[in-house]
Amino acid sequence: MDCDTTGVEPDFALVKFKKLSGGGYFKIINQSVPTALKNLRYTDKQIDTIVKYAVGSGTFAGAPAINHQSLSEKGFIAEEIKKLDAAVGSAFEIGFVFNVYTLGEECLQRLGFKSAQYYNFEWSLLEALGFSDEEIEAANNYVCGTMTVEGAPFLKDEHLAVFDCANKCGKKGQRYIHAHGHIRMMGATQPFISGAISKTINLPNEATVEEIADAYMLSWQLALKACALYRDGSKLSQPLSTKSDKKKKEVPADNEAAAAQETPATPQPMTESTIVDLGKLTVQELLEEVHKRVQASPDTNLKRALATIVERRTLPAKRRGFTQKAKINGQAIFLRTGEYNDGTVGEIFIDMAKEGATMRSMLNCFAIAISIGLQYGVPLEEFVEKFVFTRFEPSGMVDHPNIKSATSIVDFIFRSLAYEYLGRTDLVHVLDRPEVANTGTKDWDLPGHNHPVPTTPELSDVRIVAKAGRSTPEATGNTSQPASAKAPKATTSMTRADNGLEAINAAARSMQSDAPACNTCGHITIRSGTCYKCLNCGNSMGCS
Repeated sequence: MDCDTTGVEPDFALVKFKKLSGGGYFKIINQSVPTALKNLRYTDKQIDTIVKYAVGSGTFAGAPAINHQSLSEKGFIAEEIKKLDAAVGSAFEIGFVFNVYTLGEECLQRLGFKSAQYYNFEWSLLEALGFSDEEIEAANNYVCGTMTVEGAPFLKDEHLAVFDCANKCGKKGQRYIHAHGHIRMMGATQPFISGAISKTINLPNEATVEEIADAYMLSWQLALKACALYRDGSKLSQPLSTKSDKKKKEVPADNEAAAAQETPATPQPMTESTIVDLGKLTVQELLEEVHKRVQASPDTNLKRALATIVERRTLPAKRRGFTQKAKINGQAIFLRTGEYNDGTVGEIFIDMAKEGATMRSMLNCFAIAISIGLQYGVPLEEFVEKFVFTRFEPSGMVDHPNIKSATSIVDFIFRSLAYEYLGRTDLVHVLDRPEVANTGTKDWDLPGHNHPVPTTPELSDVRIVAKAGRSTPEATGNTSQPASAKAPKATTSMTRADNGLEAINAAARSMQSDAPACNTCGHITIRSGTCYKCLNCGNSMGCS
């Protein structure tokens, strides 16, 4: 819509940079500045000078120190200088365009630089080319502008208030609209609006808590329906910015020399030969070498950090723990723990029924990794925060006294450990802690207790017992009955066939639970030597 501001919202800054969602920045320049200067009776030449002072020339042509001529002398060709001029129009600073992504590897390699240099984000190509900080600053003000009209030639001081924005403009800008100016403008508008005003009250980065409280108080006194404050730079990343967050490194020579005299015993940086020698050491020898170097260092922070290094705390050979059985969406899982003498967990074991070799091995490796981490001092809280709510199958409803649903096996494991060892009630659904069973304290386990002998219910007068591949009738019931009453004297061939089939089925139920289905008819097969055969169609599955 070609609008620089919307509603009662003042401009964020005369020149600002919008962070794009796909990466990079977009330079936004206030287009009302030339019109305002014209209305203030400035000449065209004066307007052009003031605008260039604020937004820059957008080219290296005629720039001080860093210009087309000096760049050509450094080894840049005409095509590469055109790339720099095209990219600098939307850049925070000129240093942002002197990189491998704008110029290409071929250019930087021709200038004598290596990939380890130009792929390092802390490396500055302009400094490597020999330009000083003062030269870079002067060229930056000419090419990218100062982003403010404060200090611009020809501009009168009484006209500065016309160009004040919500924030300080650029690095040199000091003026900005006070928070009370935002609030009073909203107070003048609020009586004509039924709802709240969608507007941000901007505060500088150095705003204090008292200033923020004062802004809320004034908003209440003026009967505003909403008050939205934002302090510049309060978020790690914000959509609009007025200046780069690059810190200028300044180390005075006098301070540097004094620091060198005060700390003559500062260890020297490791050379390449030192690194090679350390690579030949064993782990124990390397730890001893690190200990010696830290002790020799005057830095107390390093010594304090060394004290936090822990060794592996092994579990006793005989340790206590618990075994927890649960079902996750019908899948049985057993979680076993091993504890130190103080009751803290030091290892875990995970077993699942019918999980397959791959799943079993992965769970074993996962449990070992967690156990080693616990024994080396990694807090259980870290594992819990990292692994709870991990989502994969099997997941869903859980058959457990406290945990009723889980997003995965890993989620259930660390919910259970957090509840048992950390007292985390926020990760379970039922808080009643179940009683541990099978502890040897029941009446059943007391000495002298008469264990009842289980009896087999009578199913019929005659039951067929499959033994050694034969079917033999066995009498049941009252032993005082005559032999003629215990078993029939004569049976038909059909009865014998039924009894034989029943014996085979009984044997199959007891020993063929893992038999595969027939690949011809689908009937369950039975073992025949090392093969499986089908009694329905006679097919043989072959020998294993």
